[in-house]
Amino acid sequence: MLIRHCVEESNIDENFVIIDPTKVRHVTISAGRVESMSGLIDPASHLNLDYPAHGVTTCVIAERFEINAKVKLGGNGLVFARLNRSSLGHYGKVDYTQRLFDMIEAVRKTHESRSVNERKRVS
Repeated sequence: MLIRHCVEESNIDENFVIIDPTKVRHVTISAGRVESMSGLIDPASHLNLDYPAHGVTTCVIAERFEINAKVKLGGNGLVFARLNRSSLGHYGKVDYTQRLFDMIEAVRKTHESRSVNERKRVS
């Protein structure tokens, strides 16, 4: 399964350049459709000249951000929009490891909260 950066068709111009780079998501694609997707990207990690490790450069184009929405296909496969370099900025260094730990902790707390709420409903 490949995870790709994705942009909605309404967010590209006639030259296939992304209009608002903050409105990009990670998606997985299956059979030419969006199978799953994340929230919007974080500019500090994806549009940051000081952190090029995970920057957005090109995005698959989807009709819209919905599960099962079609992605654009051409003669050579997926159709991509590109990010204009002027959309990048200096956001400073990113401690990706700390961000990963913070995300894991947030997910753990969410799961614990759901478990507590489910136990309350059963009681």
